[in-house]
Amino acid sequence: MSPPLADPGPEAARDRAEAERLGAALAALRRDRGLSQAEAGARIGMTSQGWGLYESGRRAGLFRPDVQRRLTGALDATPETLAHALSLTPSLTPAEAAAPAPAADGVRSGGRDWRPVDPTPLPATETLQLSNDDLAPWAASGVTLEFDFERWPRNGQGCVIDLDDGTRWIRLYDRADADRLYLRGGSAGLDHQTTLDRRRVRRLAAVVARRE
Repeated sequence: MSPPLADPGPEAARDRAEAERLGAALAALRRDRGLSQAEAGARIGMTSQGWGLYESGRRAGLFRPDVQRRLTGALDATPETLAHALSLTPSLTPAEAAAPAPAADGVRSGGRDWRPVDPTPLPATETLQLSNDDLAPWAASGVTLEFDFERWPRNGQGCVIDLDDGTRWIRLYDRADADRLYLRGGSAGLDHQTTLDRRRVRRLAAVVARRE
């Protein structure tokens, strides 16, 4: 008879729980970008199954900086963005981490949801009214924009950028890489693309609504 498996102990349970939290934060970041696992994985030559293993916390290397840069790069994000998403997920005690996942109830599968049962409400969205036509015809002077600093913009979506010098830009977001944001709008109009050094960005919000 094979000897019983040794108890992994509280440290192993904590490590597993933290890997699951980081994977859940990656999943939340992907969903916020509107991508499926297959779409995100395809951007870096990975299968949906491979991506899913990272999101479940079952693939080694998720805490490595180079792996995080590769995964977040597929989401037009950075490891810092992932760290922010991780900060919104609850920590589990070793006892909670060691507890078995609840059985499936026929509506949703078993497993631990990354969101707390009674989550702290996210900050309310903010609004501003445009005073120029820098974003016309997407949004003309007098249009009120509602924006959320908890959301990263998608391609073609409006964004509000607070810079390190205290100024604020309102632009359309095209894409981002490790060093720059690629934007449209400003005094040159929507046909003109500008780049912005990411080191100048203090915070970035996605425009979630436009009201005439």
